[in-house]
Amino acid sequence: MMQKIYFQGTYGAYSHLAALTINPKAEIIPCKTFDECFLRASNEKDSKIVIPESNRITGNIGIEYLIFEYRLNIYSEYFQKIEHNLLGQPGANIEDIKNVFSHAQALSQCSKFIKKNDLNEHVRADTAGSAKMISQSKKKEDAAIASTLSAKTYGLDIIKKNIENEPSNLTRFLVMGKDIMQPEFGKKKYITSFLFKLKSKPAALYQSLGGFAINGVNLTKLQSYPEKNSFDSFFFLCDLDGHIEDSKVQKSLEELGLHCQDFHVLGVFEADPVREKKS
Repeated sequence: MMQKIYFQGTYGAYSHLAALTINPKAEIIPCKTFDECFLRASNEKDSKIVIPESNRITGNIGIEYLIFEYRLNIYSEYFQKIEHNLLGQPGANIEDIKNVFSHAQALSQCSKFIKKNDLNEHVRADTAGSAKMISQSKKKEDAAIASTLSAKTYGLDIIKKNIENEPSNLTRFLVMGKDIMQPEFGKKKYITSFLFKLKSKPAALYQSLGGFAINGVNLTKLQSYPEKNSFDSFFFLCDLDGHIEDSKVQKSLEELGLHCQDFHVLGVFEADPVREKKS
């Protein structure tokens, strides 16, 4: 049976490209919203989702509330190089373009090119959707910022390649699903991802993190997110270097647990090799 992978957006999106790279043999299915992706994966045992979690340039994508709500297991991480391209009608050139359409983050990540060419920005829901709209409009003065996959999918010309501000632009994707799986503890580099909510007491966060320092465990991500309908109660989303079966990690998490109302391991997975490369 062919595995299903869901992604948010339209065919040709960067999430679609990431899913193809991760598993080119899977049945890759678009969803209108991130919520729909999480809902499908929580209801379908063997399906997975490929979700953008953060971007190296513009920061978090904003899916934390869904991670907290659905608590799907994280199987792996994948860093996708984001190469933005100016796409237009066949035969169009840069002098023809007056308007550019794309997702807000893509427009932000290409701000220098947009300013240099005096283009009018138009924010749309996603990059690939913008490319699809341009292909249907047939207006030579309109262009989209999207992937080369979008150009191929919707029959558009690539007017200008790699127009992003930063050539080292990466988006971190998470592969998630309902089943609980984790690699055996070995000599590879691992990430343990978890969420927690602290007991309400003064200096709770400071006290809860002491175990990581004492045991020499490195935290690579610590992000707070307000609990629903509250401004004084927070969940924390955290990644650490190491496998949950490592004794140092276990001792650190045991110390953390003494200060928590809620604690949940989201996944243990091999670190993407990109983490070892210098920027």
